[in-house]
Amino acid sequence: MALDNGLSHTLVLAADNPVDHVVNVGWKVGNLFGMENVWLWSAHVGNLILAGLITIVLGLYAASKIGTGPESQGTNRYITTNPFAHMLEVICTYLRETTVRPLLGDRTDKFIPFLWTIFFFILVNNILGLTPISDTLHLIDALTGKHALHGLFGSTATQNIFVTAALAIIAALVINLAGVKELGIGGYVSHLTAGTPWYLWPLMVPIEIMGTAIKPVALALRLFANMTAGHILVAVLFMFAVKGLGMVKDATATGVVLGGAISAISFIAAIAIYFLELFVAFLQAFVFMFLTAVFISQLSHHHEDHEHDGAHGHEHAHAH
Repeated sequence: MALDNGLSHTLVLAADNPVDHVVNVGWKVGNLFGMENVWLWSAHVGNLILAGLITIVLGLYAASKIGTGPESQGTNRYITTNPFAHMLEVICTYLRETTVRPLLGDRTDKFIPFLWTIFFFILVNNILGLTPISDTLHLIDALTGKHALHGLFGSTATQNIFVTAALAIIAALVINLAGVKELGIGGYVSHLTAGTPWYLWPLMVPIEIMGTAIKPVALALRLFANMTAGHILVAVLFMFAVKGLGMVKDATATGVVLGGAISAISFIAAIAIYFLELFVAFLQAFVFMFLTAVFISQLSHHHEDHEHDGAHGHEHAHAH
C-alpha cells in the first residue's frame, strides 16, 4: 500500500498534458483596481523575484572576490582565488572583450553593465526553470492534502511571452535611446531613410520603422519559443518514463518488459535532452545579449564611418 501511494504521488510529476509543466500557475488571486480574480502572485512572479535576488547576491559575492586586494598582498592582490568567482570573471571578460567590444568599441564600458545584467538575469531564470521547483511544491501539496505551496515558485519565467516581451521592450528602449544619444534626433531620424534617394523614402521609412519594431519582437519570440519547446520535450519524455512505471506496476509479463523498456529509454533520452537544455539556457541568454549589442552598434557613428570609409576606398581604387 505504501508503494502504491508513493507511485500515485510520483505520477503528479508526469501529467497527461506535458504543457502543464510549463504554464504559469496562480498562487494568490484577488481583486486589483476593481478587477476581479487577478493573479497577484504566480509561479513566474516568484521565479522572477528569486532570479533577481540570486543575480544580485551572486554579482556582489563575485565582485567582492574579484576586487583588487590590499597592497600587502603584492601581485597576488590581482588574482581571483575563489573558483566560482573566477569562472564568472572569465565569462564576464569573454562577453566584454570578445563579444561586445568589437561591436561597440569605446562605448563598451558604458553598456557592458546593462548587457551583463541581461545575460545573467536570463541565464539564472533559464536554469531555475530546469530545477523541479514547481513539481516539488506540487508533490508536497499532494502529500499533505493542501494547496498551500503550488504556484509560489516554479516553472520557467522566460517561457512566458509576457516576460520575454518585457525584457525585449527594455532592450528596445536602451537600443533606441542610445541611438538618439549617439546620432542626435536628426541623425536618428535620417537613418530611417537608409541613405537612399529622397524619392525612395516613402518606401524605405516604413520598412525601417517596421524593422525597428520587429527587432524586439524577434528577441521576445526567440527566447520564448526555445525555452517552451525544450521544456515540453523534457516533460513528454518524463511522462513516458512514469507511464512505463505504471505498466510495470501491473506485474504482467508484457507490462514488465514493455513498461521497463519504455521507462528506461525515455529516462535516458530525458537526461540527454536535459543536458541539451542546460546548453540552450546559456545559449539563449547569450543570443539575447549579443543581439542587443548588435542592435545598439547599428545605431552609431562608428557604423556609418565604416560605410563611409568603404565608399572612400572604392573611389580611391577607381582613381588608380
